[in-house]
Amino acid sequence: MSSRILTALVAVVLLSLPAGAQTKLDRNEIINSLTGLPAAGHGVTAALLRQQALDNIAQYPGDNATTALPLAAQLAKLRQFNVEIVFDFDSATIRPESYETIGLMADALHHPYLLQYRFLVIGHTDAKGDRKYNLELSQKRADSIRDALTTTFRVDPARLDAVGLGEEQLRDPADPYAQVNRRVQLINIGE
Repeated sequence: MSSRILTALVAVVLLSLPAGAQTKLDRNEIINSLTGLPAAGHGVTAALLRQQALDNIAQYPGDNATTALPLAAQLAKLRQFNVEIVFDFDSATIRPESYETIGLMADALHHPYLLQYRFLVIGHTDAKGDRKYNLELSQKRADSIRDALTTTFRVDPARLDAVGLGEEQLRDPADPYAQVNRRVQLINIGE
């Protein structure tokens, strides 16, 4: 089975999870989704994504994000994995039930197929609440996941950049309040 088909199947499984369910996955799913060279010249950096999210809020004010980020098309071309991580309400504190998932992410990142690559850890929220607040909360949550990966699971911090995008890149724009929009992406950005 090709890794693109596997990625699509994983996405379908993640989209069909009941609200509040912790994602069940294995290390090989993550490895298969992230292995491979990123698109050449993709131009995606943590700093650029942060700036585009802030610019999007300033340029298109309002309760809900209505426009995709300029880098959205480039992000979609990169090898990535989406996973649900459960946090305490309105907090960046990772719930204990999510540490197994973070451990599987770390196991994958320690695999020889992925050791040469750098990754973005991107936090997303749904559209409930203020957009700027959601952006800040998602950044804190992305930082928490990066910190757990680097401290608890000993992933080299030089390989991970944390970015919070809030609600600026909804997975399901038709239902901006849906649980599926609250997720973490791990994106391979190359060497």
